[in-house]
Amino acid sequence: MKPMLLTGVDEIPLGKDWIYETKYDGFRCLLEWESEPILKSRNGKVLNNMFPEIISFCYEIHEQIKPYLPLTLDGELVYLINNWKSNFSIVQLRGRMSNQDVISTHVQQFPCHYVVFDLLKYKGESVTSLPITKRKQTLDKLFQKMKIPITINYEDKHRVQAIDTFQDSERLWNNIEVSNGEGIVAKRKTSNWESNTRTVNWVKIKNWRYVSVILIKYDKSNGYFHGAVYHNDELTEVVTLRHGLKEEELHTLIALFQSNGTKLSENIWELEPSICVDIVCIDFDGKHLREPRFHAFNFEIEAFDCNWQKMQRQLFPLPEVLQITHPEKSVWPASDIQKDDYLLYLQNITPYILPFLRERLLTVIRFPHGVPGESFYQKNSPDYIPDYITTKRSDDIDYILCNDVESLLWLGNQLALEFHIPFQTIQTNKPTEIVFDLDPPSVKEFSLAVEAAIRMKAIFDQFELQSFVKTSGGKGLQIYIPLPFDTYSYEDTRVFTEFVCQFLCEQVPQWFTIERLKKNRENKLYLDYIQHAEGKTIIAPYSTRGNDLGLVATPLNWEEVNSSLKPDMFSIPNVLERLKKQANPFRDFRENIDEKKFGAVLDQLKGLMKK
Repeated sequence: MKPMLLTGVDEIPLGKDWIYETKYDGFRCLLEWESEPILKSRNGKVLNNMFPEIISFCYEIHEQIKPYLPLTLDGELVYLINNWKSNFSIVQLRGRMSNQDVISTHVQQFPCHYVVFDLLKYKGESVTSLPITKRKQTLDKLFQKMKIPITINYEDKHRVQAIDTFQDSERLWNNIEVSNGEGIVAKRKTSNWESNTRTVNWVKIKNWRYVSVILIKYDKSNGYFHGAVYHNDELTEVVTLRHGLKEEELHTLIALFQSNGTKLSENIWELEPSICVDIVCIDFDGKHLREPRFHAFNFEIEAFDCNWQKMQRQLFPLPEVLQITHPEKSVWPASDIQKDDYLLYLQNITPYILPFLRERLLTVIRFPHGVPGESFYQKNSPDYIPDYITTKRSDDIDYILCNDVESLLWLGNQLALEFHIPFQTIQTNKPTEIVFDLDPPSVKEFSLAVEAAIRMKAIFDQFELQSFVKTSGGKGLQIYIPLPFDTYSYEDTRVFTEFVCQFLCEQVPQWFTIERLKKNRENKLYLDYIQHAEGKTIIAPYSTRGNDLGLVATPLNWEEVNSSLKPDMFSIPNVLERLKKQANPFRDFRENIDEKKFGAVLDQLKGLMKK
């Protein structure tokens, strides 16, 4: 059995006869589950060893799902960047791995999901002849019984999830565009499932990006043209293409290269940067534009206009609802970062920062003229906020709730460079995490923050409490302990934070202090437990800071907290590159929170206080 295939079209079919799904960029495969689950690629290759996290999840639910076997599911292996986009490069890299140790390491860093969009066999009976709406109803009922998500959530650790189905294509397309997803799939409601058939009842519409490049080479042996952009004043090749050219355009280009270019070999001609073209593609894998196709000659721009920065913006178009002002404005002159660079950072960091901003009363620090320069705290939302911004009134202040990428980018356009959040969401008046702020007297004494963090980690490990650490984006570190929702009061957490800080000061009084007055701290690291209180805020994970270098409050792995750690390692470009190579250390922040563990510690400390 091979998957049913989609037909590519340019326009989304409209009407009541159609349903719509997100098109994810991954590996299409079937999950054939009789006694054992087997993942099979389009070509029949077994993928179990390459994607063990999916198979492990299947075994976890095997006893519950056993009455419904044999099952066959149709879906896509993906690495979800957000709810609407998969990073194909991650899935492709995994698919090339064969060493199990290497695969296991990759699973820890980049766990994949299997997104299910169809049910082909149920309790051993084929259901492919039923309309897709009936198959989906059966699939959703089954998944609900199994407590498997029937809506996609990139943060959810359930490795198998059912795709969302939409009746409104416009709403779905907006989500895909804003999230930079691959495209949309439209399926006729009456369609059945046919193995190895390309059907017009299932169609795909790609979310093409238009990128301007310079054509620099022609290879007669294969008919490909090579395109490049300027990067750090040097030409960097980003694409090879031959599709999309009309016959006349093709002959014109070949003639240009052969008459005006330099012949490098029997089949290759090189041309000085002069011919600019627009191409369409679906993504950039770090080296090449994916699925490139010629679109048109661009006579309106010069070769130097085809550059890396412009390509990044073309690959990551801003949501249409945004009105961006002065994208060229210098924000961090010392790091040569302009407003458009900052907005591009926010687009890329959205999946990592939003889980901490969402549903929290936001305080920002705005730098209207960049850094250094005048800055001010802003709690109250201004009168000119657009309709898509959500607010929440509290203590006579209309706070902004930054719940989506449009809100984040709007704030970025206002040059809100620091995002400060309370320790609780709007659904509770109790903290959802404890945060210790380790504040050395200056960046020169950053080693004191490292020492304090390591000592705190030892205490938390002794208490069997899960802890996370991040840089402050300034001169210190901050340690987090997630708490069960709506359970412990600020009075409870104060008992714990005060004990830990006083204990460390008693252990090494020459290094640490809880003295609030700076003049009395004697160049020691300040352990600030007073700051963890209702109404107080902390810099959000992955927020930038308004210092000269534009450093980022960056989550760390605990093994990184050592003598080699330095705050200036975490600039905007470095953090973006870091997240391409390793997992987000705060990815599992809300997972595996044991309510009893902190309660036991609290009872113990309260008992000591009574004595």
